[in-house]
Amino acid sequence: MKLPVIRQIQRNCSAAQIENAIAVLESISEASSIKEEELDVIGELISNCCGALEVHEMVAAGETEKDALNGFMKKVMGSIDQ
Repeated sequence: MKLPVIRQIQRNCSAAQIENAIAVLESISEASSIKEEELDVIGELISNCCGALEVHEMVAAGETEKDALNGFMKKVMGSIDQ
């Protein structure tokens, strides 16, 4: 996950657009002709979109963008450390 990418998606796309992008990427990932390297890229894009969607929801719930992004990254880093 890359915070600048998550921020860019969150700022420029609605929640519905992000959800649609995730659905499209998931569908593409199921194609039999997709190579492993391509799956890695698709997975990274899906992860960034899911992160942006979560930040979107946090901002909609009243958090500032900065606090939402920082909170999300702390959550991600905490799950990696476990």
